[in-house]
Amino acid sequence: MTYKTPISVLVLLHDGMGNALLLQRADGENLWQSVTGSIEANETLPETALREVREETGIQAGCDALCDWQIFSDYEIFPRWRHRYPPQVTHNREHVFSLCIPADTVIQLNPREHIAYRWLPCDQAATQVFSPSNAAMLQALARRIKFPIIES
Repeated sequence: MTYKTPISVLVLLHDGMGNALLLQRADGENLWQSVTGSIEANETLPETALREVREETGIQAGCDALCDWQIFSDYEIFPRWRHRYPPQVTHNREHVFSLCIPADTVIQLNPREHIAYRWLPCDQAATQVFSPSNAAMLQALARRIKFPIIES
């Protein structure tokens, strides 16, 4: 068995108008989330983010469109998914990215991973995801959109 590396990305897909795209996992009843996935051998974090977006939604995006938040969180891996990681691994480090896409973008779900999607206002989306780190980042996204960070 090939184990997953306990380093992942969380990619918040949003329309720039306060709405986020959520995906419903195929392996659990009513489990909603943003795009997420583990880094693979010889990948950079931005490459992982873009690959996961492509694999989970069919969206082809370039590095120039991806926003690296330069933050991460460490969290305990849910027991139901620990078997995917090496023995004794209990925590994962998740790096945060976002990608602004038009709300009318065609979404092509990978049915092995997700069975539905929906757009929700970021604050409401934060109440629908099962992962506390995903919820916190959706709340942060809502603040970023309402009060944009101006870079000079």
